[in-house]
Amino acid sequence: MIANMFRQVSRLFQATCLAIGLLTVCSTNLLAQELNWANKMLERQNIDFGTVARGADTVYRLKIRNIYKEDVQLLGTRTSCGCSKAKLSTNLLKSGEEGYVEIAMDTYKFMREKTSNVFVTFSIANIGTVEVQIPLRVYIRTDVVLTPGAINFGGFDVGAGKESTVNVAYAGRPDWTVTGINSSNPLVTATVVETSRSGGAVNYQLIAKVSPDAPVGDFGGIISLTTNDVGTPAVPVPFNGRVEAEFVITPSLLTLGNLVPGTTKALQVVIRSKKPFAIEKIECETVDGAFQVKLPTTTAPVHVLPMTLKVPDLAGPLNETFTISLPGRPNVIQFKATGTIISAPAAPPTNPAASIPAPAGVPATTSGL
Repeated sequence: MIANMFRQVSRLFQATCLAIGLLTVCSTNLLAQELNWANKMLERQNIDFGTVARGADTVYRLKIRNIYKEDVQLLGTRTSCGCSKAKLSTNLLKSGEEGYVEIAMDTYKFMREKTSNVFVTFSIANIGTVEVQIPLRVYIRTDVVLTPGAINFGGFDVGAGKESTVNVAYAGRPDWTVTGINSSNPLVTATVVETSRSGGAVNYQLIAKVSPDAPVGDFGGIISLTTNDVGTPAVPVPFNGRVEAEFVITPSLLTLGNLVPGTTKALQVVIRSKKPFAIEKIECETVDGAFQVKLPTTTAPVHVLPMTLKVPDLAGPLNETFTISLPGRPNVIQFKATGTIISAPAAPPTNPAASIPAPAGVPATTSGL
């Protein structure tokens, strides 16, 4: 009886030790995650691309933001599989700055379920170096192929709109059909045209259009084709492009830095367009008379504007918006300038004793320690 009680107590003790051990391991892992300062900079900790067609451009830009006061170095990337690759947008992030690591899966050479890991190495001086692991997953279909792998609109002028196509090839059921289309961007619409059907081989052409109302800048998204395939009804088709402004100003933001009242600073702005244009006038929004600019008198596709700033006698932030008017055009062009006016350095103090003449016959003295 005593032996049975001893065995029961022994088993209970072993179970308790095992539970404590597991708890310790879990706590250690959680603590390690909490201490991984680099992970906190990532927009997300893993990427699941879902189910995609073979040949589809499968790319994700994972945002990285420096949330610390110190500079963060991005030393490099590596992957655990040839099915994935990664590229950094920058090797240095100052406090508050953002960058990204562009991650892509190879959907041409590989098929079906693929998993991989991207490793990014971060470093902060006097703190240390950390390698972050980013798990990846994708399922690459064998029955649907995109050619090319995305709808690439490229760059085009604002207000022009653009059209592009991609071919969708299916091999399998003879009755496979595209039943619907949905775009993630309301300014990008699409239609499909069935181009051939023979046995189990079906081909469609996807025609996508960008609205002339699309704003200036990069854009991207997904056009999702809905099919009558109950198991995998959706076929995602990525798209991307860039709407280019009619006028490009360099720099678009004049960074003036620290400014001393009463001083003069020379500046220069370059305005480019694909077609020749003239400038009618340039106006400031707030600081009257501080900025002087020499207006060009010619019509040309490129204008260089020399500017001079006479720093006002008012300490504090200097933020100015410039508006450029063009003859015969209702729209205007704008660019900005920003800086800080600092107080003028105070004059060095004088020694009162040095300015008082000594009485006659008494040698002059100076104060000191």
